Amino acid sequence: MTTPPDQRFKPQSDFLRTLSERGFIHQCTDMTALDARLCDRPLVAYNGFDLTADSLHVGHLIPIMMLRWLQKTGHKPIVLMGGGTTRIGDPSFRDTSRPLLDNEQIATNFQGIRRVFERFLAFGDGPTDAVMVNNADWLDGLGYIDFLRDFGRHFSVNRMLTFDSVRQRLEREHSLSLLEFNYMVIQAYDFLELARTHSCVLQLGASDQWGNIVNGVELGRRVEGRELFGLTAPLLTTSSGAKMGKSASGAVWLNAERLAPYDFWQFWRNTEDGDVDRFLRLFTELPSAEIDRLSALRGAEINAAKKVLADEVTALCHGRDVAEAAHETALCVFEEGEAASGLPTIMVKAAHLRHGMPLADVMVAAGLVRSKSEARRMVRGGGVRVNDSTVDDEGLRLTDRDAQNGVIKLSTGRKRHALIRIA
Repeated sequence: MTTPPDQRFKPQSDFLRTLSERGFIHQCTDMTALDARLCDRPLVAYNGFDLTADSLHVGHLIPIMMLRWLQKTGHKPIVLMGGGTTRIGDPSFRDTSRPLLDNEQIATNFQGIRRVFERFLAFGDGPTDAVMVNNADWLDGLGYIDFLRDFGRHFSVNRMLTFDSVRQRLEREHSLSLLEFNYMVIQAYDFLELARTHSCVLQLGASDQWGNIVNGVELGRRVEGRELFGLTAPLLTTSSGAKMGKSASGAVWLNAERLAPYDFWQFWRNTEDGDVDRFLRLFTELPSAEIDRLSALRGAEINAAKKVLADEVTALCHGRDVAEAAHETALCVFEEGEAASGLPTIMVKAAHLRHGMPLADVMVAAGLVRSKSEARRMVRGGGVRVNDSTVDDEGLRLTDRDAQNGVIKLSTGRKRHALIRIA
């Protein structure tokens, strides 16, 4: 089993070449053999998604985009819905057990997540059409004793304890139940089942799934002599070290019922400068030459690249019309100011913002609160947003770096807003 692929290796297959050029590849069990297999004929690959909520969030976009690129380069994706494994809960890199969900909630979550994939993949009966399967279909009928006898002997507890997802939990002296410990065995069996029933030879996933994926590859070899492969993508953090998929106000959901498309668009518009190039490659389908051009923008011009990023990701998740509407709404609020939006607007000299103005003072001046102490209480309660991102620092000072097209948007609660325009 390999870890990071040799950087000198130049993939010949369209799929691996695309993923390599756009920054998707972290680890692969056998890059050379997988590349040859991809060049030989269409390949079937899968990625699994447990049904822990009724929507996925932007942290899932990388594995979703990997499936999309798989299909676009002539191969067949399988979306594995974890109706069975959700009843256990993946312990990977968690300090506590996931809450156990009942069958009704799992079924509800299945329907919500299904809608996400209908935007990204073409489903059908063709050779490269995507299929969606539910591991509850085979896991629910397993006889426990028979399963342990037939497959448990292929797993070494000694080795399972060395995987990072388990080792880190134990090193922190956090409890790991037998139920959770079995998760990696069940996931390995999923891979074998899909290999048998759908001729699947490749499992995709994030890097925190490496141990689980390796177990599946090895189980296929030991039980039936199958050549299976695993490929993982890096777990992303932003330039500031924040975990991708989270905003200050919580998860950035992919379903419009969970997060309004405008707020989704705004999340990407607020991307840190240092992340623009990487996010354009991972989360859009723009050609590399266009990404190079956008990433070369500097200063205030980088905002144009951020708008393109927001437009493209929102179009993938919600449709082009919805993305354009979100873009126009943002223009009204941030660029046309009071005349278009009816929001109260105050003017602040650029020199004052250059050295920072206390947020509490600006909130009072904008009429959003009656006093600075009230402003600080609202911040502590999570009720203040700057450019739609929740503030958690009551001593925050606004600077010209917070401005978007010369405007800073302040919000309290759900409906009170004000614009700070730089004079």
